Amino acid sequence: MSDRAEPLKNSGKAQSIRFGPFLADLDSQELFKNKIRLKIPGQSFRVLALLLGKPGVLVTREELQQSMWPSDTFVDFDHGLSAAVNRLRDALGDSADNPRYIETLPRRGYRFIGEIGPADQGNTGNDVEGGVEELTAADASDASYGVGHARRSKKTMVVGVVVVGAFLVAVLGFVFLSSKPQASSKASVPIPFSTLPGSDTAPAFSPDGSRIAFAWNGNPQSRSAGYDVYVKALGSETLLQLTHHPSEWISSAWSPDGTQIAIHRMAGSESGIYLIPALGGAERLLVRTHPPYFPTTRIDWSPDGKWIAFDDPLPTEPLDRMFRVSLETLEVQPLPHNPACMHEGFPHFSQDGKTLFYSCIHGLHAMEIDSVPVTGGASTILISLSNNISGFAISGDDSRLVYAYGFGGMKMAVINLRDHSVRDIETRDQPTWPTISPQNDKIAYSSSSAIYNIWRRDLLHPEAPPVKVITSTRQQNSPQYSPDGKHIAFESTRGGSWSVWMSDGDGANPVKLSKDLTTTGAPRWSPDGKRIAFDTAGTNPSSVYIVDVTEGVPRKLKTDVEDMKLPTWSHDGTWIYFTSDVELGHKIYRCPVKGGAAEELPTHEHTLRPAESPDGAYLYFASREVNFQLQKISLADPKPGIQTEATPRMLQWTLWQLVPGGFYFVPNDAPRTMRYFDLASHNAKDVFTLDKDFDDGISVSPDGRYILYSQADEQSEEIMLMDRY
Repeated sequence: MSDRAEPLKNSGKAQSIRFGPFLADLDSQELFKNKIRLKIPGQSFRVLALLLGKPGVLVTREELQQSMWPSDTFVDFDHGLSAAVNRLRDALGDSADNPRYIETLPRRGYRFIGEIGPADQGNTGNDVEGGVEELTAADASDASYGVGHARRSKKTMVVGVVVVGAFLVAVLGFVFLSSKPQASSKASVPIPFSTLPGSDTAPAFSPDGSRIAFAWNGNPQSRSAGYDVYVKALGSETLLQLTHHPSEWISSAWSPDGTQIAIHRMAGSESGIYLIPALGGAERLLVRTHPPYFPTTRIDWSPDGKWIAFDDPLPTEPLDRMFRVSLETLEVQPLPHNPACMHEGFPHFSQDGKTLFYSCIHGLHAMEIDSVPVTGGASTILISLSNNISGFAISGDDSRLVYAYGFGGMKMAVINLRDHSVRDIETRDQPTWPTISPQNDKIAYSSSSAIYNIWRRDLLHPEAPPVKVITSTRQQNSPQYSPDGKHIAFESTRGGSWSVWMSDGDGANPVKLSKDLTTTGAPRWSPDGKRIAFDTAGTNPSSVYIVDVTEGVPRKLKTDVEDMKLPTWSHDGTWIYFTSDVELGHKIYRCPVKGGAAEELPTHEHTLRPAESPDGAYLYFASREVNFQLQKISLADPKPGIQTEATPRMLQWTLWQLVPGGFYFVPNDAPRTMRYFDLASHNAKDVFTLDKDFDDGISVSPDGRYILYSQADEQSEEIMLMDRY
């Protein structure tokens, strides 16, 4: 680790920022106190410069690492950053317990809380008169810069910082490169609306814009058992708890007159849409629903107050459709359906109630935001994306649409619905669930952060404490034991973007295997343990690569199918199975390991995660992304067609693992429990239960002794407010 400062690249005019008795000379990277130069290491000064560039705003640990150490520099980041901050505090005479300048946000980052002084105060001893351009607090706040995101996982985050203004080039003294900078917005600096422990999320503005209803799972009385709905006024810290039924997820929508709140609760057999007075009171059930996962719980109240629009799966197919329920008769009616969409969701009414805005999902990398007359007719595509959509909102005058998008690392953008122009909204948070105030002057959104590590349990002694096997300050998931149990392949962002890594069986000696390929994952070992297949699902179309773990050079698997994801090996190592996106879903193919023509297998169009049985007799697969039963086809005789195992429903397609005689899985009705299903007896038994959430991937050791899984060790969300967008 080096403290050597990089040369500046400015025009020669110095810049500085004054706070309290201190002045930070950003040109020479020197710190003065009452005109006396203080001794401060270069890394500590860079921390200070980053914090001064965003006064009052969280600078995350990930941003500091990206800014201070290149992605290909391997250092003890935790120790290095802590040492730099401690030396900075020593120079400032500051305290972590009672800070005046540098506030610590545990496990998240730091924030500059001191007051930046006026520009007309005296110069330092070595300033040339007129040669220092001092910056006020407003100047420093406006020196914002954009964030580029590239992620593969739905839950995880890696931040790439991109400079969009010459000011920060001078402030930081080094340049961040971007191939194509996004057009900047005139958004204000986001400020926290809520900073509660745990996760507060899914905000919804009241009709007058003075209050926000949101979900929170951190109330000590509920002991983080789940989410309830709360209401808080802007500028107040007083909470009003509306519901007292901790649920797996809950979202809300206000009635047009502001007297009631509709909630969509995800809570097993009690899932449904309910009404509750906005000031608290008894709940009233409108309709039972079956949300397979939390994004399908988005609801909207029609402007005339008569209907609530919602998502629900079809009873006989793994497809999500939009409906509306009458508040007067409780009648449920289907909303217009676009045959081109595999799933439809996030319904939003226009201001006059005549148009419905919604998301149209074709596949993992093909999504749209469309509009359609509520009475039916042709849909209009507003924007097409090759990324995941994590919520959108319509302005009160129907002129703008704000949406969050990305895989794991999220961005936010706004569409002008009059001229169809699109621009990114600058925010260094991880935005999801955006909502716009009815007065069109504010945006509220959820900002999330998480760290996922890989753990191991002893299946022979499940009562024994778990062992954290693979950990870092970044994310890692999708662990896979090698056939001899001596190595682990996994996904991680420890090197920047999502990549495939390999370690020893105890997590030691991690080595990156996917080299310079962009956003890779889904590693699977060959039966002989010499090779690993993985995909580049962060790109569209995705490809499959095979890497010899000794040689370390990935080679692309060449076949006649353009889009290839989620590779797995046949039991004898001769075939590679994979999934490919089709117009309305995903289909399964296989091709020879050496490449060549691919063969489409007789499955339906909603299949994921193919896995051949250990004896090679069957190919198992997930029938949809979430809340599914395991299905199979015979590889020797496909005539019987698709067969459904009489299994409990599983939570998601990444959380099941075949073993001889059965499989381990996480059930949909108990999302923190690991179970084993015996294929002979058709009995399921609990193995262990976590007090935190599973992330992607599980793997059982070849001898059946141990199981690996990824766990959300640190998870938090807070609601942010932005005045201009």
